[in-house]
Amino acid sequence: MESNWDNFLKNAGEWVGTFSQVSTDGELLGSTPSILTLEALENNQLVKFRLRRFANGTSEQPTSDTAQEYRSLGRQAVFFDTGAFSKGSLQVAPFTEFGAEYGFVAENRRSRLVQLFDKQGGFNSLTLIREMREGTDAKLRPDLTVEQLVGKWAGKACTFYADWQDPKTFPTSLEVKQVGDSLEQQLAFGDRTIASAAKIDGNILHFESGAAARKILLLPDGASSNTPLQVSHRQSFFVEAGWLLADDERQRLIRNYNDKGEWISSTHVVEYRSR
Repeated sequence: MESNWDNFLKNAGEWVGTFSQVSTDGELLGSTPSILTLEALENNQLVKFRLRRFANGTSEQPTSDTAQEYRSLGRQAVFFDTGAFSKGSLQVAPFTEFGAEYGFVAENRRSRLVQLFDKQGGFNSLTLIREMREGTDAKLRPDLTVEQLVGKWAGKACTFYADWQDPKTFPTSLEVKQVGDSLEQQLAFGDRTIASAAKIDGNILHFESGAAARKILLLPDGASSNTPLQVSHRQSFFVEAGWLLADDERQRLIRNYNDKGEWISSTHVVEYRSR
């Protein structure tokens, strides 16, 4: 298993894309062109980060230009073998904003997602970032639909823990069915099996049973956002992002929090549909 830093380096390059603001109902509100550069130097011991955003197009002068250097990574950022990563708040606290960021990498494409919750713990903001490696002919994926999720999926999950215990890898399976205006799924993680059902409302899946109401937003470029409607430091929960990077290949990133609001683990799932 490669180091966190080595996996971070799999994101190196120049990425041209857009930052799109998305409503909590999955509606695109506006997009900003961007160029993000991660340049590895000094025999990969230093990474220079630069993010430029533009009002209209990348041929103009940027409206913002941010630069930073990395020689190490914070505890909250976990990078997996594919280069996929998740990072975010280490603790849910009263009257404090809570957030999570996710990134997926596949050859000349990246898909990133940022979820934010307000100071009362309510889900209130989403940013979708779609990027292509500069100089390539990479293409965006279609908007994600329920039909693209239906089927039997099998794969592997890798979990990193906040307490630094050794990462664990285990098999996964997921069966998704559409029954009228409902979606039913059965998920197996190792020796755990979880069944759930959601009401289909356009590009929103509403899960109303269980400990807390949550919803999955089906987004452009094969992306998805899975969040509770409310987070609390008194109840365990998870937040998740997904990316359908090929018709029969999907990846998911999950951040888990305990009933004290503490981040306890991050999981990366790579799964394939057998239909």
